Formats: sequence, structure tokens, C-alpha cells
Amino acid sequence: MKQLMLGNAAVARGAYEAGVNVVASYPGTPSTEITENMVKYEDVYVEWSPNEKVAAEVAIGASIAGARSMSCMKHVGLNVMADPVFTVSYIGANGGLVFCVADDPGMHSSQNEQDSRHYAEASKIMMLEPSDSEECKEFTKQAFALSEEYDTPVFIRLSTRVSHSQSLVELNDRENIELKPYEKNIAKNVMMPGNAIKRHVVVEERIKNLRELSENSPLNKVEMNGSKIGVITSGISYMYAKEALGDSVNYLKLGIVYPLCEDLIKKFCAECEIVYVVEELDNYIEKHTKALGLKVIGKEVFTLLGEYTPAMIKKAVLKEDGAPSVEIEEQIPVRPPVMCPGCPHRGVFYVLKKLGLTVSGDIGCYTLGAVAPLASVDTTICMGASVSAALGMAKARGPEFNKKLVSVIGDSTFMHSGITGLVDIVYNKGNNTVIILDNSITGMTGHQDNPTTGYTIRGEKTNQVNLITLCKGIGVENIVVADPFDLKNFEKIVKEETEREAPSVIIAQRPCALLKSVKYTGHCKVTDKCKNCKMCMKIGCPAISVKNNAVVIDTNLCNGCGLCMNVCPFEAIEKEEN
Repeated sequence: MKQLMLGNAAVARGAYEAGVNVVASYPGTPSTEITENMVKYEDVYVEWSPNEKVAAEVAIGASIAGARSMSCMKHVGLNVMADPVFTVSYIGANGGLVFCVADDPGMHSSQNEQDSRHYAEASKIMMLEPSDSEECKEFTKQAFALSEEYDTPVFIRLSTRVSHSQSLVELNDRENIELKPYEKNIAKNVMMPGNAIKRHVVVEERIKNLRELSENSPLNKVEMNGSKIGVITSGISYMYAKEALGDSVNYLKLGIVYPLCEDLIKKFCAECEIVYVVEELDNYIEKHTKALGLKVIGKEVFTLLGEYTPAMIKKAVLKEDGAPSVEIEEQIPVRPPVMCPGCPHRGVFYVLKKLGLTVSGDIGCYTLGAVAPLASVDTTICMGASVSAALGMAKARGPEFNKKLVSVIGDSTFMHSGITGLVDIVYNKGNNTVIILDNSITGMTGHQDNPTTGYTIRGEKTNQVNLITLCKGIGVENIVVADPFDLKNFEKIVKEETEREAPSVIIAQRPCALLKSVKYTGHCKVTDKCKNCKMCMKIGCPAISVKNNAVVIDTNLCNGCGLCMNVCPFEAIEKEEN
């Protein structure tokens, strides 16, 4: 039976058919749906871990215990889990161990365009790269088999377009894979220096064997179409090239992107007069090919930036325009990213902007606090950095600066990597103010549960982390819970806490407006009391706009949260039930 599937769903299906037992991940676009789809298979243990490092370690532990296991993350999540990943390269795998990493060319939902192929090379872990959903499923199954055959973890590298595009997938039955025997093996599994030195020898021999495998593996495909032009490519770039160039060129499609084959590339280049390397992001394959002494054309004609298109490839290779020009009579309106109507974070950033505070920001929906008209976030680096970076800023500039400084971090991100930053503040005698935006869910990646929600990925009730108790346990004595829509009180609290000579935590507690449990009703409307002061425009709600020099509220967008009513100084906005 065939089924139309997202690439991410196909990876999950491949893992299921391969007999995976344990899947542990942290949500991150574009990888999130892999783990969400694993929940459909009740005979697999699936969890959302607090962060990617923990997720990797859970999967590694399951592998050592003899189970087929998998961990999935976006490219920046691979940074977080790099420590155990580099070490498990030396340990190897007992039960098959697969890491699925989804890169994000074009930065649709990321802070950089990191190329994860470098991690495979640096950690000396095999990496496969599928091009469509069917390959996502099959490559995942192959990854588990290769992992066990060669005693190695295996990476599956995806990209946004592969993860989120759909194609037909052939469904098969689940393999009945028994747990591998577990045996105490200190020399293999305990990576202290004396053992690690010996395991490094094993890793180098393994890479040699895998390189030999890549020369003849069906995962690497040669398509000779009788052309003088050759294209070496992989992943989604292969699909773009096929669409752009059809059968007018020859192809070497690399399904194994680490270790890269050598003889196969040499043979392919020898049979073509001109060879192009088509790959998004870095010149990874191009460098390897040129290191073999081969002449190829790569980033001279292709960009290091963003996503590719068939039109771009056609123009570079065939010197032809790839797409007809389109005349657009009316200019397309700009649609900047914006917080949703009713977003609980809007009140926080309105207050912080009003107070003129320096805001050390973090990764989540609330990163949009940097966007006009709120424009209050000063920095965004990576998960958890809002807390740690603020301590550095305060230590650099002194106590008076610290009174005008706050960290802002979501509840899920705080659990991910903000806790240690708060420990650092307490331990190193900082007196920073940290605002935890508790919206009762992991918002940006699509409403996944986390340790603060009290539910597992399967919706089962579990022990809920109490943020107040947690912060007290760290050593924070000043903890305040406040509703960010109560603007006057919230402003008062922020002023008080930033003046303290001790660490302080404000828990801004209001649930995400998109949660099913949130029952806002009606909509707001502007009355004839309006003085046209436009104070309501400063909250940046997409339902509020100015038409004919008058403020209007779009009832199709307004969900009746009432924040604008709290902002209006003339009580000119009223709630109206539908």
C-alpha cells in the first residue's frame, strides 16, 4: 500500500518498520514532526526530552542496552547534543542508533544556516541524505541496519524542503527485531582516556570500511544520459536539478554524504567533460572533489546562501532562464512576522519597551519582541543564552546597568537550557532579573508538552515541574508570579524586581491564546470615545490597524483577549460578545 507522506512522517515510518524501540527528541522546526508521528505507533517508547543533549543520551543508553533507538533534532539542536554524539562515535552501537538532523537553508525558523554535514565528518559518523519521502523511509531503515552491521551511530540529514514536502511512500510491515544481548564491556562503553585511545583506532578502521562501502552502495546512484555535462549532488538539490535539467545531463546522486566515495566520483568525472557540484549551503562535496584533484564547478556559479531553485540551477548550468517573468500589477503587501492576537507575551514586551529596559532575549515565539512596534529585545543568541548573557552584560557594565536589564525566556526554553544560567547568576553573586514567560506549552514549534505542563508526549499525566519550587531550590529568594495582561501591576513588579540587590525571577503566567483550553470570547471594538491617540497601536496586535486616520479592530482577527482595553487611556475600547 502507498500513502502520501511528509518526509518527516516517512522517517518515522521507516524507524517503525525497522523495529525502533526508543525515540527521544526535543522539538525544533523542521524536525518536529518526526517525533510527533512516532506517537502513532503505540509499541514504541517516545518522549520529549528537556533538551537535545538529554534526548541523545537517552537514545544512546537504549542502544547500549540493545534496543534500536533514534533521536531527532534541528541543526542547531545538534550543537546542544554534540558532546555525547562525538563520544558515542567511539563507543559505537549495540542496538541500531540513528540521529536525524534537519537543516534549515533559508532560515525559515532558525538563527543560522548551519551545514550539519560538517558534524558527520568531525565526529566520524556515517551520514545518509534522502531526497524525497520514499527515500526518507528507506534510508532510515538502511541506517538502522548499517548502524548494527558497522557498530556505528548513523546520521540521517534532512532539510526543510525534504522534511516538509510530500510524496508517495510504500508501506511495509514492522520488522520483529529482538533486543541485542547486553554485556558489560568497560573497554567499549567507558570512555576514559585509556579506553578512548584504543577506540579511536577502531573508529578509523570503521571509516575505512564505510568508505569502501560507499563506492558500491546502491544509496549512491549514477544516471548516465549521454551528456557531456555531469552534476554531482545530493538531497533536495538533486530534486531541484532533475526538475531544472531533466535528462540533459548526467547525475551522480550521493545518498551517503559521509564518508564520501572517491573512486566513484573520479570515475564519474572522467566520463564527463564539465562537472557541476550542486549543493545547498557549504561547498562540502565540492571541497572533497577538488581535494581529489578533480576540476569541478561549484560555488563560482552557485551561492553559499539560502535555498536553491530549479530556475537558479538551470541558469547556472544551461545558461538558460529557468522561469518566465511574471508581471504583478499590484504590489504585494508586506507581511512581517508578528505575535498572534491574544499572545500573552505582548503585554510583557509592551511594559519592557515602556520602561526602556535592555532585554536579553531567547529562542521562541517571544523573539518577535524584537519586531516593531514592540522592538524591545536587544539580543538573541541561542537557547538559554538570555540568562547567561545577561549575567555577562551586568558583570561588564556594573550594578547601575543591571537595574535596566532583564532576561526574557520561555518556560520550555528555561527547562531546555535556562536553568544552568540561573544557577550561574546565583552562584556568582549576580542580581539579575529573569522573566520566565510561562504560556503553559512549547509554543513556537506547535504546542508540544514539556516538563512544566504535567503531560507527556502521549498526553499522559506526569509529575509537573513547579517553576517556583525549582527557582527556590536553585537559591532564588525573590520570585513573583504575575499576569502580563495586568499591565499596571506587571509594570510595578518589573520596577521593583529590577531594583533589588539580589537575583529575582518574575513568572509571567498566562496561557498561549491558541490552546484549546483558552476560551476567549467575543471581540473588541473602538467606540466614539476614541481620541485617536493610537496608544493601542503600540502593542502590535495584528487585529488593530489605522484606516482613514482612524483606529479600527478587525473582528475576524480579534479573539477578545482585552489587552488593548488595558492600554487605552480613554476607555475607548469595549468588549462585544459575538
